[in-house]
Amino acid sequence: MNIPQIQLQTTRGQIGLTTQRPVQQIEQPKADLDLQQPKAEMSIRTTKSELSIDSVEMRESLDLMSSRSRTAEVAQYSKQTAMEGLARRVQEGIELMKIENGGNPLADQAKRTGRQPYSSLGIKFIPKADSVKINFTPGLTEVQVEPQKVINNTKINKPIHNYTPGKVNVEMQQYPSLKIDWLV
Repeated sequence: MNIPQIQLQTTRGQIGLTTQRPVQQIEQPKADLDLQQPKAEMSIRTTKSELSIDSVEMRESLDLMSSRSRTAEVAQYSKQTAMEGLARRVQEGIELMKIENGGNPLADQAKRTGRQPYSSLGIKFIPKADSVKINFTPGLTEVQVEPQKVINNTKINKPIHNYTPGKVNVEMQQYPSLKIDWLV
C-alpha cells in the first residue's frame, strides 16, 4: 500500500554585505599665542643706619687729647705746680727767717731739692676697658611690589574636522525558497 508523502525542500537565504569604512580626519591647528607680562612696579624706601663712635675718653687715656682738652689739662697742671712752688718757697722763707732757732736750714733745703725722687714705673693698661662709646641705630628697608596682570590675547583655533560616513550595501546573494512535492 502506498501512503502519500509530502516532500519539503528548502534553500536558505544568504545576505551579502559590502561596507565602505568611514573616514575621519581631525587636525588641531596650534593656538596663536600672544601673552605679555608687564613688569611689576616696585618701590624701595630706606632709612640710613647711624653709627656713632665716641673715642674721646679712649684717646685721652692714650694721652692723645684734643687741643681744648690738652690746654685745659696744661692750665690745671700749671696752676697746681705754681701753687705748690709758691707754698714751698713760703715754707723755705719761713725756715730761713727762723735761722736763729738753730739747725742749718740751708743744708736741709739743699738735701730736699738736690735729690730727684725715684720715679715709679707707670705701667697701666691703656686704653681702659669700655672707653669707646659705640651707638648704632639700624636702618629700615621697606619694599613694596605691585604685580601686574598678564595680558592674554591668545586666539584659539578650532579643530578642522572632515568626516566621510561609511556605507553599508546589503544585497541578497541567494533568495530563500521552499519546494513542496506530493508523492502518491
